Amino acid sequence: MSRFFEVVYGGARGGGKTDAALGDFLLHAEAFGAAARGLLVRRQRVALEPTIARARQIYGPSGGVWAQAKSRFEWPDGAVLYFRYLDNDADADLYQGHDYSRVYVEELTQFPNPGPVDRLKATLRSAAGAPCGFRATCNPGGPGHAWVKARYIDPGPYKPTVEDFRNPFDGSVRTLTRTFIPARLVDNPRLLANDPDYVARLQQSGPTELVRAWLEGDWSIVQGAFFDKWSPRNVIEPFAVPREWPRIRAFDWGYAAPFSVGWWAVVGDDRPLAGGGVLPRGALLRYREWYGCSGRPGEGLRLEAEAVARGILERERGETIALPVADPSIFSENGGPSLAERMRRCGVRFRPADNSRVGRAGAMSGWDQMRARIAGTARGPLLAVFSTCRDFIRTVPVLQHDPQRPEDVDTRSEDHIADETRYACLTRPILPPEPPRPPTADEIWEREWGHTRREPVEGWKTR
Repeated sequence: MSRFFEVVYGGARGGGKTDAALGDFLLHAEAFGAAARGLLVRRQRVALEPTIARARQIYGPSGGVWAQAKSRFEWPDGAVLYFRYLDNDADADLYQGHDYSRVYVEELTQFPNPGPVDRLKATLRSAAGAPCGFRATCNPGGPGHAWVKARYIDPGPYKPTVEDFRNPFDGSVRTLTRTFIPARLVDNPRLLANDPDYVARLQQSGPTELVRAWLEGDWSIVQGAFFDKWSPRNVIEPFAVPREWPRIRAFDWGYAAPFSVGWWAVVGDDRPLAGGGVLPRGALLRYREWYGCSGRPGEGLRLEAEAVARGILERERGETIALPVADPSIFSENGGPSLAERMRRCGVRFRPADNSRVGRAGAMSGWDQMRARIAGTARGPLLAVFSTCRDFIRTVPVLQHDPQRPEDVDTRSEDHIADETRYACLTRPILPPEPPRPPTADEIWEREWGHTRREPVEGWKTR
């Protein structure tokens, strides 16, 4: 058992993550008896069935019995472990008033945002004095890849992350810690010994990059990405942007949710890059960003429109913005001045952006424009970002498809920067080259016979 409050064990498939979670509670139950109360959740109830089957094997020798009606394991000394499903915030609200000493979440990356999971932490309390802890398992990929990677993986394996919390009643400070433990296939030698073909079957089941994520726990791989043409060439090192390059400011509003401001330059001439390649003329370059996030994924800064406007002016001092575009919703008037009007009074102007997401009947789509720019040409990308735009790099490449509408982004994840980028792309839409005109009958004749059909051929008699 770990001394850390939060432990995430994740990475390769077949690393024994489920056994680790089940084993953790068994040790907890042996140590604290009736004070050990656990909850294990997954997003869908049917996904719990293999875990329950494995738990029967592990808990049987210790006296743990599966109570089907209550969907829990029970031990003779009073310890219990519930198995439930959790899909959204509404499901999490159903646990209000519950108390557990252990909460386990399997496949953490299947949750698009941390909201439902974080709400469960409020149930971690023990009047009997058992130490409380949060445990989770996961694989790379999935709709929650970005927030899980940022919170648990990026700080580094086995490295404790510390958060201090002040008690509002007595002013005391309490510290909670979290850590990440990488899972590797080689950590489960029994699986490899008993099923030597497991690796071969994994290699057959997906593309090379995805298989590498499954086998090695590589978190740089993004499974099922919406922008699947994103690559390292879209990220470039900063340089002094020429003043004559036209500037675009794109804005997506948020108060409780994050807002996003992106500053873009239209590349005036082909720009050779230090690492090789070219940033082509007409490409969009993101050279600055301001992401209004509290540090918790999906949580905004709760700044008023005037405060956001002042922040924008401070960041772009001395620049001339040729085209400022914003989410059309900020122009709505509901019994008072719109958000756009309030920002205008502070000196920040916007015009409504084209909010097209998915095109219909051949209409231009914002996402298609963004994809085309990311893919670029053989010469270079038509959308690039400075390496200093960390929140773009963190959130946009890992966005997933909406499971109900595959042509759109899953809006449950952090899509605010992507929306703002879409506004910028639609200010300067790119069109595919016109298909070549088919040759006329006369042109085909001339190509095949070396003369036009109207020219006399030597040796032929004409009238």
